[in-house]
Amino acid sequence: MFLGTHSPKLDDKGRLILPAKFRDKLAGGLVVTRGQERCLYVFAMDEFGRVAEQLRSAPVTSRAVRDYLRVFLSGASDEVPDKQGRVTIPTVLREYAGLGRDLAVIGTGARIEIWDATAWNDYLAASEQAFSEQAEEVVPGLL
Repeated sequence: MFLGTHSPKLDDKGRLILPAKFRDKLAGGLVVTRGQERCLYVFAMDEFGRVAEQLRSAPVTSRAVRDYLRVFLSGASDEVPDKQGRVTIPTVLREYAGLGRDLAVIGTGARIEIWDATAWNDYLAASEQAFSEQAEEVVPGLL
């Protein structure tokens, strides 16, 4: 499970050093793709396989499904971290997420999200009040 918030920097070659606590799970390969809210999603290869299998069952007769699949899968890039735990973020994905040098890498359970640090801080500030008010609506009886 991926948890926590980390603050790595993107180097001049578009590489990011994965947080140490995530490296073992991602050592065999990962998939990075467009996420929602202009962030990037990073999946371990086996988790991406599970997600892709679920996507295969979506009805392609639906235009919304086709649109989602096109955006999600056309940006997907499979990567293997190097020995230092660095992974290259393709230019098209860096541009999509508006990534600058300073990043926020957050664990969201089954995946990681990569955000531009300023965009993440803005998102978090805008979402914290709703978070405190919605626990019962999102997951009834959890807390």
